[in-house]
Amino acid sequence: MKIRFLGAHSTTSARTGCTSILIDDILAVDAGALAGSLSFEEQARLQAVLLTHQHYDHLRDIPTLGMNLFLLKQTLTLYMPQPVYELLTAHLLNDVLYPDYFKRPPEKPIFKLVIIEAGKSENIAGYEVLPVPVKHAVPTVGCRITAADGKQVFITSDTGPGLAECWQQVSPQILVIELTSPDKDKEASIQHGHLTPSLLQKELESFREIKGYLPQVVVMHLNPLDENEIKAEISGVEKALKIKIRFAREGMIINV
Repeated sequence: MKIRFLGAHSTTSARTGCTSILIDDILAVDAGALAGSLSFEEQARLQAVLLTHQHYDHLRDIPTLGMNLFLLKQTLTLYMPQPVYELLTAHLLNDVLYPDYFKRPPEKPIFKLVIIEAGKSENIAGYEVLPVPVKHAVPTVGCRITAADGKQVFITSDTGPGLAECWQQVSPQILVIELTSPDKDKEASIQHGHLTPSLLQKELESFREIKGYLPQVVVMHLNPLDENEIKAEISGVEKALKIKIRFAREGMIINV
């Protein structure tokens, strides 16, 4: 399984992109930097896009992707919880800001919709995908993605602390987990459903206690303006847990 990070941060700039991950060039998880990071040929190879929740930084490239696929005369299946579809069609693909590509063109809409439910596995582009609830400010699912050879990655999407129930349902080789702010912003992070280094440490300790091991850990969704401070604090987490934590960056590829 090849994991390619298209967008690895909480906001966008010339060097950073919002959350988007590409699996084996065919399955995208979230669309914060999806169209802007792929050529037209790469976009045409997509088989499915999975959206984890309705925040804009995870949806922002869906309208552009729809336009590009319209020009390419191709269709694509989008998987998402019901609230994401309702917000997406009310505020972005609403025939005002952008065409509703779930309905246009009428003879063959660009996007096919599949509603996903937490706890119910779906076969998506040849992978077994289990949406798992996580602790964010709005209903959000992490994605347990299992390839045909049994290799598994778990992508938490945005989450705050309290993931013990989530850990019961996953056994990944790679854990891609959010980390947004330094510890000076811990109270606000808890309020908004995000992690800081010390909160991440507690969640990884919980994972190890429940599962008996720790997978390879990759953090993403960092506030780029606080990245140096976050990295300094993570060094203490690595020493405490005796592990190496990798920081996702735009263009980075990991093979499972």
